[in-house]
Amino acid sequence: MKRSMTLISLAVALGLASSSVYADNSWEKEAKDAWIDGKAEATLLFNGNLDSFDINTDVKNGEVRLTGQVESDVEKELAEELIVSIDGVTSVDNRLSVASDDEDNTSEFMQDLSDQKVETVVKTRLLFESEVSGSDIEVEAENGIVTLKGEVDSDAERDLAVTIAKNTDDVSKVVDKLSVTG
Repeated sequence: MKRSMTLISLAVALGLASSSVYADNSWEKEAKDAWIDGKAEATLLFNGNLDSFDINTDVKNGEVRLTGQVESDVEKELAEELIVSIDGVTSVDNRLSVASDDEDNTSEFMQDLSDQKVETVVKTRLLFESEVSGSDIEVEAENGIVTLKGEVDSDAERDLAVTIAKNTDDVSKVVDKLSVTG
């Protein structure tokens, strides 16, 4: 009888300990999801190309669900790209709907946003490339044509910068206005 009570006590203690561990683990996941949600909301809020008040974020186990409405497909894609880049995000379920009333204004607006996205992507890639003085290169995009202006130290650095721009999605042509100073 004494042995049975000891075994029952041990089983109860193990059950309580395992549920405590589960509760701690659940709390940590919820805290991480809350952090990701806050980071996602802030990222959308500080991007000047999106009306973040029409975008809702929900996070569960690192997966972010975007709901709400944006003005164009480019905005929808931009919102997803911004969220994907946040640490801890495992995937994005983009359920944003696109509201487009006037096709002429929408297509011009979409091209402007696409050009802004291209500029941002090219500039970011140049800044992250250690062999290129990305901070000395100005990037402009218009209708898919990227113009690079500024100074580089060598012909090899110029070629690398131009190649990075050419290998960027939605770039149809690169105009090289870089000057070599070295």
